[in-house]
Amino acid sequence: MLNVFCKSPLWEVSADLARVAGGQQSADVVIRDARLVNVCTHEIQEHTDVAISHGRIALVGDAAHCIGEGTEVIDAHGAYIAPGFLDGHIHVESSMLTVGEYARAVMPHGTVGIYMDPHEIGNVLGVRGVELMIEDSRRAPLKTMVTVPSCVPAVPGFEDTGASIDAGDIRKMMTWDRVVGLGEMMNFPGVLSGNAATHAELAETLKADRVITGHYSVPETGKGLNAYVASGIRCCHESTRAEDALAKMRLGMYAMIREGSAWHDLHEVCRAIKDQEIDTRFAVFISDDTHPNTLASKGHLDHILRRAVEEGIDPITAIQAVTINCATCFRMDHELGSITPGKCADIVFLEDLQSMHVTRVLIDGDTVAEDGRLTIQLPSFPYPDWSTNTMHVGETITTETFRVAADRESGLSTIRAIEIIPARVGDYERIVEMKVTDGELTSDVSQDVLKTFVFERHHGTGSHGVGFVHGFGIKRGAMAQTVAHDAHNLLVVGTNDADMALAANTLIACGGGMCAVCDGEVLGLVPLPVAGLMNDESAEEMAKKVEHLEHAWREIGCDIVSPFMTMALIPLACLPELRLTNRGLVDCRTFQFVDLFVKD
Repeated sequence: MLNVFCKSPLWEVSADLARVAGGQQSADVVIRDARLVNVCTHEIQEHTDVAISHGRIALVGDAAHCIGEGTEVIDAHGAYIAPGFLDGHIHVESSMLTVGEYARAVMPHGTVGIYMDPHEIGNVLGVRGVELMIEDSRRAPLKTMVTVPSCVPAVPGFEDTGASIDAGDIRKMMTWDRVVGLGEMMNFPGVLSGNAATHAELAETLKADRVITGHYSVPETGKGLNAYVASGIRCCHESTRAEDALAKMRLGMYAMIREGSAWHDLHEVCRAIKDQEIDTRFAVFISDDTHPNTLASKGHLDHILRRAVEEGIDPITAIQAVTINCATCFRMDHELGSITPGKCADIVFLEDLQSMHVTRVLIDGDTVAEDGRLTIQLPSFPYPDWSTNTMHVGETITTETFRVAADRESGLSTIRAIEIIPARVGDYERIVEMKVTDGELTSDVSQDVLKTFVFERHHGTGSHGVGFVHGFGIKRGAMAQTVAHDAHNLLVVGTNDADMALAANTLIACGGGMCAVCDGEVLGLVPLPVAGLMNDESAEEMAKKVEHLEHAWREIGCDIVSPFMTMALIPLACLPELRLTNRGLVDCRTFQFVDLFVKD
């Protein structure tokens, strides 16, 4: 795959690199006396120099003869150097930051490249939204590789999105210079059944010689997984059990092990490589979804590396999982992922291999960050009006909107409820008995079963789905958000109708976002005016807003990790077991709509 992400193409500068390595020409930059983390051979090479020219590595070894009058010499003083970190699967929108602000936040933590799947904005604004994200990415040196959205909508026929993307769109996008593959193929039932539209998207990607990324979320490792891999899908980040990841690696699929703000899969899934005597080349660490307060307080891939080391993973093995393994997964290891001659000079300096504290970051040979701070200036990127005017709810929302008529006048009704699993992406279907009062159902705080509504907000159709959710622990108030995967309709959960109406209308008024309200007062609000998903403020400013919202959640009774991320998955109809979209309750094991009420 031709790499357009380096400062200079190799074919253009190969002669100069050869002359620098041979000592006939001075290097632009030379790093002296480093301890090289060699991800090719899984070893530490002491007292190693690196010579850089045209943003690429010319020599690794003794570079004294490469130093000339104009050479910048960086004395490592024995610090560790490693290839720059690559995140193999990330939804920038889930950080609530625009792409440029996301780049500003992650580069000081050693991240030099991301494989961005912008299917969140794709579900709201379609192909134009993806183009907008790419244009924003060009203002930063962070290598932003794009996997174009594959499932817009995620599960056709079960939800209403703001836009759709089909095989024809994908064929066109595969010609864009930043596109390296297809975003996560969540419609695994379509893959397994041979659905024509699904396989047409795969075919356009394969014909373009690009990588297909996966999303196989069921705990099945036999014929279904084989069929999924045989369809050309190269990687999957949805393993929640060690045996799932191991099975995928054994079939030649890259197992992307996730550790994000809410989805803490590393502890369990890393046993696939920690407890097995296997080659770990098919293991990749990714973040998937990371909130701004996580980025500001813990970091990005450096945080995941620390977590891996805490779990007992060898530090070099961990670094391989965010460098050469990731680059190889996307067939870009000829350019990225190692500190070797000819490769892009993307290098991180590490204080040690336990804390993984990053002290300097080079991208294409240029220092972009030191001691946790960016050393370069990024221009602003104005988002157009059409991307900040996306709240088109086709009904006036009042307290009466949230009345749920029961199937009887009094007594008990048996219903289906969604039980969330904190820090995990799955959920459970639970059968619950609810008290009926005057012919309607209300939230039952004593059982922790709360009303849940999803309003279509893209085309003003006025449709909404009704359900109940268990597990948030909310004692009072309500929460609402337009970050509601993947259609990103308006999602509201609450203990009473008045607060639910206030929460919904607060987000309609501000252009989307997330909020928590109680007793008629807005306790916390994170405005996300760009597509109802992002804000163009800095990570630090957004972290303050998110922290304030988390405090509001705790104030009304919820103390789970990143509750708004768990809440955001309530409508995601490609994950088992039970989900709620604007069209109704969906059994995501059989992919059928089901009634709220369980018949006697």
